[in-house]
Amino acid sequence: MAGKLPAVKLLFIGDIVGRPGRQAVSALVPKLRARHGLDMVVANGENAAGGSGLTGPTAAELLAAGVDVLTTGDHVWDQKEVVELLGREPRVLRPLNYPAGVPGRGSGVFSVRPGLDVAVLNAQGRTFMPPLDNPFLVVPAEVDHLRQQTPLIVVDFHAEATSEKIALARLLDGRVSALIGTHTHVQTADEQILPAGTAFLCDAGFTGPHDSVLGREVEPIVQRFLTNTPQQFDVARGRVLLQGALVELDESSGRARAITRISEPLP
Repeated sequence: MAGKLPAVKLLFIGDIVGRPGRQAVSALVPKLRARHGLDMVVANGENAAGGSGLTGPTAAELLAAGVDVLTTGDHVWDQKEVVELLGREPRVLRPLNYPAGVPGRGSGVFSVRPGLDVAVLNAQGRTFMPPLDNPFLVVPAEVDHLRQQTPLIVVDFHAEATSEKIALARLLDGRVSALIGTHTHVQTADEQILPAGTAFLCDAGFTGPHDSVLGREVEPIVQRFLTNTPQQFDVARGRVLLQGALVELDESSGRARAITRISEPLP
């Protein structure tokens, strides 16, 4: 009996929050690479710099730790220096559906080993989010372009509404290898392979301190809800987890074979 065709093994890491999240990536990604024989690591880094935005040094730290591609979302512009970063670092993406002329790019094709390329596409939702171009129109056109280069396409859909994430995944089923949601910082339990072969997870969760409110210290956020007065939302520290998903893809067709949620504690 013939063995399976070669597989591509990929780790997708949910939103990295502040220094604790970066520490988790630095400590755990090399171990996860070795344990699972990973070919590629994609991580959402839009909250990596002090809990809000991304800078050159924080991006360099994450890339040096073993992340191959960094995606972002609605906090991409929180640090002014990100404009320069997006202009010089092709491994850092911003949402595709910004208007033409905005710095950076929303997708890229990356070599994971000789003769094998994987495309990564970053898009942002519009429901309860800042108004951008319609991802349901912009993303499929870009997917068609990327498929001319590789059948292996991974989408980070940075969106609030579960319905919007599920709907885009259904629209792209069979046309992309995986669509994984980010933004809510709450890992969902709906990992699945859709009928035409696309791996899907509504939200990858977040990488950072989980004794918190979505990565921030608890008390100031409670006070904000109690008093509706301004508070300083510092990054929390306790119970640091690296969350995301492991995805196995068929190398020739690009279809997903498996998707598994992970929630790995930082010792």
